[in-house]
Amino acid sequence: MPVQDLTIPADQPILLAGSTASGKSALALQLAETQGGIVINADALQVFDCWQVLSARPDKADIARAPHALYGHVPYQQDYSVGHWLREIEPFLHSTLRPIIVGGTGLYFTALTEGLAEIPATPPDIRAKADALSHDDLLAMLDDASAARIDTQNRARVQRAWEVLHSTGRGIADWQDNTPPPLLPLNATTALVLDADKEWLLERITRRFGLMLDAGALDEVRALQDDWDPGRPSAKAIGAPELMAHINGEISLTEAENRSIIASRQYAKRQRTWFRARMKNWVRVPAHTV
Repeated sequence: MPVQDLTIPADQPILLAGSTASGKSALALQLAETQGGIVINADALQVFDCWQVLSARPDKADIARAPHALYGHVPYQQDYSVGHWLREIEPFLHSTLRPIIVGGTGLYFTALTEGLAEIPATPPDIRAKADALSHDDLLAMLDDASAARIDTQNRARVQRAWEVLHSTGRGIADWQDNTPPPLLPLNATTALVLDADKEWLLERITRRFGLMLDAGALDEVRALQDDWDPGRPSAKAIGAPELMAHINGEISLTEAENRSIIASRQYAKRQRTWFRARMKNWVRVPAHTV
């Protein structure tokens, strides 16, 4: 359904999910200007203060057009999780301004609308043991219920499930089955997901990364060279490891750009897979119409 054909109740929060480079931030800004509201970030990398260009965070001109929140407010050295995000977004759900929550981190939207299990943090010694194990070893030691529920091809998801089991004695599936009520039930929102044609999106990803380089993405990464830690959540920004490899003399800029574009395309594929599996009741909006 084209966005101009949508009827959005004035009193409902808007959820707007979309793949990287799909145009979701521009649509959120348009909705805020025409229908009123505050644009709230639901992207795991746009929270960090180090990534203006590389994360495609709204710039000063965008912020001047409508209120924005939860962008660039977390120091890059800090950990940040979906639990942090839920605690920070809750006050905005009770504001007089209509929340327009936009981003590409599917887990944020799922936690917001379905609830999040309050699993204790993983102790450092358990994390170190998990880091030393292979993907296959981690998977072999999971409980059956958790292994059946997660993406077993995703190392991060498998390791997280292993850490939960070995630090709490309960499988992650058991924790999830005892999840508290959501902060914002889906049926109390207008939930939109941009549906992007694959070839259309891939062309936009390629063009956008070139524009990011022109806008100073390399300088953003270079600024962290003396304090770079690939294990930090902020270091997961697509393009950051590749550009840092170039800065350190390991690969050419062309190779760094090519690798970044490939990583962006792979990320977009994972996002589309999540949206199809977890957002079946959301309204599909053709991305090329926005």
